[in-house]
Amino acid sequence: MTDVVIVMSNKKQQAEPEDEVQKYRTPDGIPADIVMFTLTRQERKASTKSLPRFDLKVMLIRRRSWPFAGAWALPGGFSQEDESLFETARRELKEETGVDGHHLEYLGVYSKPGRDPRGWIISHAFFALVEEWVLEKRQSADDAQEVGLFTVREALEELDLAFDHREILEDAYRRIQQQMLQTTIAKQFLPPHFTLGELYQVIQTVVPDFAELNFIRKITSTRSRQGILEEVRDENDKPMLSNQYSQRPAQLYRFTDFTPQLSIYT
Repeated sequence: MTDVVIVMSNKKQQAEPEDEVQKYRTPDGIPADIVMFTLTRQERKASTKSLPRFDLKVMLIRRRSWPFAGAWALPGGFSQEDESLFETARRELKEETGVDGHHLEYLGVYSKPGRDPRGWIISHAFFALVEEWVLEKRQSADDAQEVGLFTVREALEELDLAFDHREILEDAYRRIQQQMLQTTIAKQFLPPHFTLGELYQVIQTVVPDFAELNFIRKITSTRSRQGILEEVRDENDKPMLSNQYSQRPAQLYRFTDFTPQLSIYT
């Protein structure tokens, strides 16, 4: 008679992938919220020519249903399984404005427990710079949903924003102010050709406490910034001037594609 020896393995049977998936809980939703900034302009009523008055504004949408029904909120939407969050933000931006090609950047993640009464909702925020005419058209054409353009001060100080959208807006405002002073992001708010006076006013609109008495000299002569701007010239290589906002013709400039490598140590 042959003895049969049964060897028992101490190794646990490997779990199926489906079983492993069940161990992890996924969020109830991952939306992309977008802070849409624009710079509006209003011509001044004056006897002499002067630059228009600029205002930095943000687009908000009044919510129609729970939660925070009736409150103003940032536009956005939930990410779908077949798209990345950046694609979600792009899609939402296109749906809200009807136009492609806006300046869109990632801002940050907002995941404080209880931020959304609907459940475990982790939001990824973006900010976009949109032309004034696009948001003005969007505001007047939308009948199904109330859309508003507010100055950043109005939105932060006078409105009771839904969710944690006040915090998101504050962070986006700080980010755009920082970039206005450290990058050439001002080009998003200017026509292709502009005067240095227009550039200065755009910077000061976004960063109200910006004051540089020697702005023109510094922006055109400081070594680390040389190459950011160039004079606009006609086909005969003559300087192109504008007196749209000044009594005396002013030189027109445009941004180049040059990005200076600035350092706090130089």
